[in-house]
Amino acid sequence: MSEMKRVMITGASTGIGYASAKYLADKGWRVYAGVRKPEDAERLSAELGASVYPVLCDVTDAGIIKSAAEQVQNDLQGQTLDGLVNNAGIAVAGPLLHLPPEEMTRQLDVNVTGQLRVTQAFAPLMGARADFDGQPGRIVNISSVAGFQATPMLTPYACSKFALEAFTEGLRRELMLYGIDVVAINPGPIQTPIWDKAETMDIEPYAHTDYARPIQKILKAVRAEADKALPAVRVAEAIHTALTDKRPKLNTIVIRNRFEMALMKVLPRRSLDRLIAKALGLSLSKR
Repeated sequence: MSEMKRVMITGASTGIGYASAKYLADKGWRVYAGVRKPEDAERLSAELGASVYPVLCDVTDAGIIKSAAEQVQNDLQGQTLDGLVNNAGIAVAGPLLHLPPEEMTRQLDVNVTGQLRVTQAFAPLMGARADFDGQPGRIVNISSVAGFQATPMLTPYACSKFALEAFTEGLRRELMLYGIDVVAINPGPIQTPIWDKAETMDIEPYAHTDYARPIQKILKAVRAEADKALPAVRVAEAIHTALTDKRPKLNTIVIRNRFEMALMKVLPRRSLDRLIAKALGLSLSKR
């Protein structure tokens, strides 16, 4: 019987994080499930069983992250943490010309700087230290197809995912020193509460701007995508593969419509600009 693997997953209370905690636990992993609220910790313990160890972990709070890492270290009892899944994230929406700068700061703090805080705290448990002589762990960052293409009104989210792509690439090259691989998963529309929040964004601050109608159109498009979104377990499967394959893909794209993604890659960027502008009413002639 193979030795039990151990993984830390942030943002595990719902969506991709929850599905991944359940999927990996069912595969025999010991899962440290990062959540922000004690009631979520109690719920996960009740729903997912003894293989899932909920840990309070707010990615914006260095002190809480440090305590979480200490809890996990104690539970490991000298064993290596085999995986870290940086999944916690939020989606901020709004036109950049009118977006409160503190909203962009909040977006990047959770989706980028938060991943840095968590990685710094947990990497030593995975072998990022001079005295380590075991099998190093692996880091999986949950990015998005938005890390390749920026959608108007959802640009703050795309900014964070573009940055996470750079973070993943640079971190992978730096952690070669310790043999720790770092890869990304890039989901498209997934059945997760993060987009429920985007659908219900407060558009009142932008109601009297030139972007009022385009915002309505993009929210309608988000709702349409949500209706045909893939289940979160599809991402959980990709995470398991990324953690266990001997040589995992650097980017694993999880989408329903691969043709659309391929088309966006080959179309000239100016042509794509015009198509998006026409669809959302952003062309000068449409004002």
